[in-house]
Amino acid sequence: MTIRVLIVDDEPVARRGILRLLRQEPDIEVVGECGDGEAAITAISALAPDLVFLDVQMPELDGFAVIAAIEGDRMPAVVFVTAFDQHAVRAFDAQALDYVLKPIDPERFRRALKRARSHLVHPDDGFVSRVSEALKSMGRGEPQRYPLRLAIRSEGRIRLLDIGEVDRIVAAGNYVEIHTGAKQHLLRETMASLESRLDPQRFIRVSRAAILSIAQIREVQPLFNGDFVVLLKNGAQVNGSRRYRAALDVLLR
Repeated sequence: MTIRVLIVDDEPVARRGILRLLRQEPDIEVVGECGDGEAAITAISALAPDLVFLDVQMPELDGFAVIAAIEGDRMPAVVFVTAFDQHAVRAFDAQALDYVLKPIDPERFRRALKRARSHLVHPDDGFVSRVSEALKSMGRGEPQRYPLRLAIRSEGRIRLLDIGEVDRIVAAGNYVEIHTGAKQHLLRETMASLESRLDPQRFIRVSRAAILSIAQIREVQPLFNGDFVVLLKNGAQVNGSRRYRAALDVLLR
């Protein structure tokens, strides 16, 4: 079978390196290249590739935002490309098939491609959990690049929402509710997953159900037993839990 591949990486050198390795494989057809997450979302929808080599750390929209923006049954198999081991675990949480580290080792790349071929013929759902467990101790602690925009899918369209517009994020079942002033946007992602993608210098979690923009906090009012209420600059009130009070106290020092 011919495997149709899309390459997504914001570094032209990295894209050329992946393309060079793929050209050595007779069963691979490269259907496109993208340099950012927004273009990747459009290309995946338009080209329907079988496999995507997807960079994790891209400005504006990172690799995880790309996956979140594509509806589950339309998302092709993914091999994440990352400079940081710490992203490998999240790659598998995002249902990536495999990952390769930059600078890319050709032999490791071929193993990932071999696994992708096998998966496309005989999907192996257990692989994700097995490798995720094996990688939990890995990580070099390099600083993470946080996305500047979120991809919001609504009525068949994808809206790119600037992080700076967000004042609060609230849990809503299997979704999160992104608040930008009087407007609300639904994103199919868990609170924990989204929190891990947000810059902790700009956002703080105050309860299991709420994440707030630090810049939008106007006042904090203590309640009984360590709970509290946060007042935002736009007048919104958000209840906070004592479990998350320590992080807030550090912010207010």
